[in-house]
Parts: sequence; structure tokens; C-alpha cells
Amino acid sequence: MPTISRRGLILGSASAATLASAFPLLARTQTAITLEEFRALSARLTGASMNDLNQTAAAKLLDGFLSLGQEPDLARLFADPGASAGKLASDIVAAWYSGTYRTATGLASLGLPNALLWGALDFTKPAGFCGGRLGYWADAPYG
Repeated sequence: MPTISRRGLILGSASAATLASAFPLLARTQTAITLEEFRALSARLTGASMNDLNQTAAAKLLDGFLSLGQEPDLARLFADPGASAGKLASDIVAAWYSGTYRTATGLASLGLPNALLWGALDFTKPAGFCGGRLGYWADAPYG
């Protein structure tokens, strides 16, 4: 049976530490958050139902937050059902309601119609979207 010298142990430990710092993606896999977990977290933070959270929009948002290196923070926020405050939680809510979010390359958009803003403002609609049949604007708004 081979023996490990003190020098071999120190060199092996230093090599392992170097590899761990050079390849942080391997360590991040333990804190991964899935798309469905992100949607559930978003529903909890925004008060919207899962049906209101477009899956394609959620994927874009999740990719944006991941590109900023926020995966561990997202996983921690998801794991704590009582957590609903803080900058990351506010950023998630703001992104869903405004339809814009930050990525590593700059500001991005979900597409205005996907923003939760329109559910909160039921008296209006996204620009360029028809509100109903031809001439609907001539009817009383709540009649």
C-alpha cells in the first residue's frame, strides 16, 4: 500500500484548492434552481398565480439572473418560504411587473405584453393591442 508523504499531501491539497477556484461551476450545481422553482418563487413574491407567469418569460428572467451570478442567492431565497424582502426579491418583482430586467450584457425585455403590469391595470392594455371588437371604445367602460 503506497504511503502519502507530507509533501504529496500539501501539493495535492493545493492542487485541489486551485481546481476548485478555477472551476466554480462544478460547485454551483449543488445550488441550482429549476425553472419551475423560479416560477414558484416568482408567484410567492409577486402574488400572481403560476398560470399568470408565462413560462417563456420566466425562462428569460431566470437566464438573466443566472447571467449575473445570482444562482446561489436565488436558491437560498427559494429555500426560505418566509423570505420576501431584499434587493433580489425586489428585482424579481420589478422585472415581472415592468417587463424589463438586467443581464450580464445589459438591460433586456420580456416583451411588454408579458409584464404583470397589465393585470394590475385592468382599465388599459399594452400599446398596439386591440381592446376588443371594432368600436369597443364607444361603449361605456364599465357598463
